[in-house]
Amino acid sequence: MPKRILEKTALEVSRLREEGAYAVGGVSGLYLQIVAGSRVWVYRYMHHGMRRRMGLGSYPAVTLAAARESARAAMGLRDSGTDPLHARAAEREAARLAAAQKMPFAQAAELFIREHESTWRNLKHAQQWRNTLDTYAFPVLGQVNVGDVEQQHVLRALAPIWKTKTETATRLRGRIEQILDWSTAHGHRTGPNPARWRGQLQHILADPNKVAPVQHHPAVAYADLPGFYQRLCSIKGESARALQLLILTAARSGEVRGMRWGEFDKATGIWLVPADRMKSKRPHRVPLPAQALALLEQQEAGDSDDYVFKSNRAGMLSDMALTALMRRHYPSAVPHGFRSTFRDWAGECTHHPRDAIELCLAHSIDTKTEAAYRRGDMLEKRTVIMQEWADYAAPAQLSL
Repeated sequence: MPKRILEKTALEVSRLREEGAYAVGGVSGLYLQIVAGSRVWVYRYMHHGMRRRMGLGSYPAVTLAAARESARAAMGLRDSGTDPLHARAAEREAARLAAAQKMPFAQAAELFIREHESTWRNLKHAQQWRNTLDTYAFPVLGQVNVGDVEQQHVLRALAPIWKTKTETATRLRGRIEQILDWSTAHGHRTGPNPARWRGQLQHILADPNKVAPVQHHPAVAYADLPGFYQRLCSIKGESARALQLLILTAARSGEVRGMRWGEFDKATGIWLVPADRMKSKRPHRVPLPAQALALLEQQEAGDSDDYVFKSNRAGMLSDMALTALMRRHYPSAVPHGFRSTFRDWAGECTHHPRDAIELCLAHSIDTKTEAAYRRGDMLEKRTVIMQEWADYAAPAQLSL
């Protein structure tokens, strides 16, 4: 028979000072282990033929009676076939998840924005996120723990504006979905995302494209472009010159307004737009037609880092500068619409390959397979297209 360990009293335990492991009795396998002056309760046991040891806390913070109670509970688990160490780890993980899921949605949203705002192309995005969430999401979701957010919460935030402010509502849905995905990745919630559109909300909410059809940027009809461009040439100011280059290159406003002298090569006629100004976040080569090169020749040259089109304070022109110019001289269109004008002209008046036309607009190729096999940017073909476009839009500019 195994040797029976006499139960030590609380007073006897308090007098143990020498280093070693002391069986205190009461529960088989319970020891007080003393090492370098520290005293720790340890429960030793066998599980599937392996020796295991489980810490039960420090003495005297954990009393003898409490240690025996914990050891008995561990023994009960072992006798039922459960490893007490595994059971405790699972219990602690469950407690951690429960605590993590107490994070309010508003707090998770702010943490998400802080983590991602440095990667957003436009500095205004963070404020736009905060404004829409504060106005439409937080009144419903703000104080709800992310782990408790359900589809009913999401619908209560979206439904009131889904048909009246459809574009805002669709953006809000996407932002809620991203915040909840972030919360899941960080262990603050589990289960499916209740804000997901595909396969979920699409069966409950009306198709946003049918509720509010996509509104394209109003554009100048390509038949009217040569006349508009000729009038534009007579308007003084940096905004007018920037808008001319925007038309000739079919570029976006931010790409043109941020253009610096060091970005284009007069010898090759290539303008290299850096990745940080491109929507695709990839550098883009733009073949400059002769009219664009002539326009740049007329600008006052500066250092490599100087803007080609300067504001009154020598900084970058604001987006509103080009918009205001259009409102004064062609109020039914906006600067971005000239990209549509170019696309309509290229599709209706030329026989150039669709892919080359799309690359002129710095659009990505439709399929991943096609993109994987096409390494070049069709620069030679795009050079021909852009010169034809400039000859159509500004046939008289070279003679100015």
